Amino acid sequence: MTDAWPTAIDYDPGTKILHVTFENGERFDLPAEYLRVESPSAEVQGHNPSEKQIVPGRSKVGIMNIEPVGNYAVRLIFDDLHDTGIYSWRYLFELGRDYATRWETYIKALMSRGLKRDP
Repeated sequence: MTDAWPTAIDYDPGTKILHVTFENGERFDLPAEYLRVESPSAEVQGHNPSEKQIVPGRSKVGIMNIEPVGNYAVRLIFDDLHDTGIYSWRYLFELGRDYATRWETYIKALMSRGLKRDP
């Protein structure tokens, strides 16, 4: 999908899940931890794929605020005070579509470095 457009974005602080529904009917339930460790910020992604940072210790992170950015994205403000990632509609769709693969890659990267999800 090249022009992913959300029709609903809702955050449940109890489960720490961001629910995103797109106009094509697809709905993704994205854990705050996953969104935090896959933040599109340069702090996490670097400036090229070889610079991507593995962010440990975020299993309890939540989202404090969701701010619209124009009509193309949202900025997620996390309770660990990370606030520099701008999540475009396309990126949110990709995160939902690729959740299983990205999450598995993240867990393997943590394990290979002796890092943990828990703070």
